[in-house]
Amino acid sequence: MNEKIIVISLQKLYHFFIINKAKQSTIWAIKYNSTIYNTKTLNNLIMTSLKINLRTIFLFVLLLFSSISNISLADDNYSPLDSPDFFEGLNTFTAVYSQIKQLYIDEIDDETMFKNAIKGLVEGLDPHSSFLDPEDQSDLSESTMGKFGGLGIVIGTKGNYIEIISPIDDTPAYRAGLQAGDIILQIGDQNVNQINLEEGVKLMRGAPGTKIKLTIGRPDIAPFVVEITREIITIVSAKGLLLDEGIGYIRISQFQNPTAELVDDIVSELVAENEAKLDSLILDLRNNPGGLLNASIDVANLFIDSEGIVVYTEGRVSSSNVSFPTKPGDILDGAPIVVLMNKGSASASEIVAGALQDHKRAIIMGQESFGKGSVQSMLGLEDGYGLKLTTARYYTPSGRSIQAKGIAPDIYLEDITLSSFEDAIDLRSQEKDLQNHLSAESPSELSDKDILEMQDEITENRDKEYIELLREDYFVHEAINVLKALKVITNK
Repeated sequence: MNEKIIVISLQKLYHFFIINKAKQSTIWAIKYNSTIYNTKTLNNLIMTSLKINLRTIFLFVLLLFSSISNISLADDNYSPLDSPDFFEGLNTFTAVYSQIKQLYIDEIDDETMFKNAIKGLVEGLDPHSSFLDPEDQSDLSESTMGKFGGLGIVIGTKGNYIEIISPIDDTPAYRAGLQAGDIILQIGDQNVNQINLEEGVKLMRGAPGTKIKLTIGRPDIAPFVVEITREIITIVSAKGLLLDEGIGYIRISQFQNPTAELVDDIVSELVAENEAKLDSLILDLRNNPGGLLNASIDVANLFIDSEGIVVYTEGRVSSSNVSFPTKPGDILDGAPIVVLMNKGSASASEIVAGALQDHKRAIIMGQESFGKGSVQSMLGLEDGYGLKLTTARYYTPSGRSIQAKGIAPDIYLEDITLSSFEDAIDLRSQEKDLQNHLSAESPSELSDKDILEMQDEITENRDKEYIELLREDYFVHEAINVLKALKVITNK
């Protein structure tokens, strides 16, 4: 006999593998307590009971997707079981799966196999779609919400240790007296030279209210231990400074849920510092990779006072075709704006720049942006898993597609590297270079009041140095020249 039928039970689903001496193929069917010896009978069975039974299972999975996401199905009656190509692909998949399980050098469990298969299915679509496990889901949620339980430090690696690049203002690490350039030697009882940066981050993050001890190394003094209580940390996605002659500067590093509110607050602070309305504003979106669509729309609406739309999206399903209207109310009262962009400005950054450009609200200066004009939707799955799926492309108010094209600047600037500028504002071990730098002291020897005074002085000196660096930056320098020229023209 040339054929052999092997029956495997898996949650009431029987897999019939037909193995022929000349060729190998796989056919699936549903049948209880029966043995099939005829290939034709088995094929007929597939066309009837398999479609009926599996459609119910498949539609249940689709309903799971649609009930959690705001993306609705294009056709509620769609099922891949209606396509003959689906069964051919299923045969190939099962054959490959079987070979891996039997022949691969290491034994791989079924859960890992299916996860890898799903990841390949999704990530093969485009660079932006991905299948997320629960940990990835949590990290993405923290990033987009701009909040997480931790200490409030920006860190990097230095040799085998973790270096503090900068404490975030008004966070537990800031109030504990940690400084740029400090080296973390131990996290609790864990020696840092035995773990990588990612493992260090996990150790320092935790539930708000819990405590963690860090052993810190600082030049010129003996290592010391600080105990820090974790808090909800808000990631600062925007920073503002007042430059000369009433020119404000706002740098947005990423678009998160709190970004628009933060930008609004920064403008109010700059107005108070200037003791008058701002004459103009530089909005720096260089190397901003994007973020949340709604956050970018809210930021654009802070500066647009005309009727129309900020952006609109188009996809395959009707729920992906959405227009986002402007909300009149310019917080700058029409003061000139220059938006700085470069090749690293993408996605949400391009939405803001495109909207301000189309509404003739800002001058775009710099380089053509990255050209990432697709929208990813988050779909929740069971057991904490998630699917980030590209569901639409977005367009500027005038109908320009950004995908693979980017936003063209109104004034092009030569490609001058920003590496030295960015290294400087990272403030890696730079406090010693400040004119009135503080002496090296262990925070454990200071009172809470002394620590805050010390940190506030460092912040003030840092901001002064930041402004000097901005004035030396080519893009900012050219933006200031344009804004000053506009002021002269307007006052004539």
